[in-house]
Amino acid sequence: MGDLEIWSSQVLVYVNGVRCVEKCARADETLLSFLRRRGWTGTKLGCGEGGCGACTVMVSHYDHETSRVVHRSVNACLAPLCACDGCHVTTVEGIGSSLRMHPVQERLWKAHGAQCGFCTPGFVMAMYTVLRNNPKPTRKEIEHSLDGNLCRCTGYRPIFDAFLSFAAS
Repeated sequence: MGDLEIWSSQVLVYVNGVRCVEKCARADETLLSFLRRRGWTGTKLGCGEGGCGACTVMVSHYDHETSRVVHRSVNACLAPLCACDGCHVTTVEGIGSSLRMHPVQERLWKAHGAQCGFCTPGFVMAMYTVLRNNPKPTRKEIEHSLDGNLCRCTGYRPIFDAFLSFAAS
């Protein structure tokens, strides 16, 4: 088999459980542009440089060395779509809605942790990822998970307090 026969421009990604095949994936396309082009617009474009966290999603893959699924918070504005080949991507639309909120969304709402709401999907997905890896995270794990997320309106106290409600005693 020649070198050209083993390369493919096709990318397979599962988004919120939906199988998505991008037949002619561009090497320069980000995961964020792919998601938004496909209609998952809950993931926001903020700074476009990975500094604000508005574009945070959870990317999951199976680790053959540890024989377990690994979940990571990813800045979708920086992640190349091609790097997500074979992965499952979870966006804010994949965990809940206004009619049936996920506990992360509900606790943030009850704690008044959102004002304009632009940063909210990123904060929600960062915390969701923590909980997927550890259902009873420590205070330090919660603090660390929110390092890359910025809020210009609400301030961090109500957001942090909402997420501390998930912490181990």
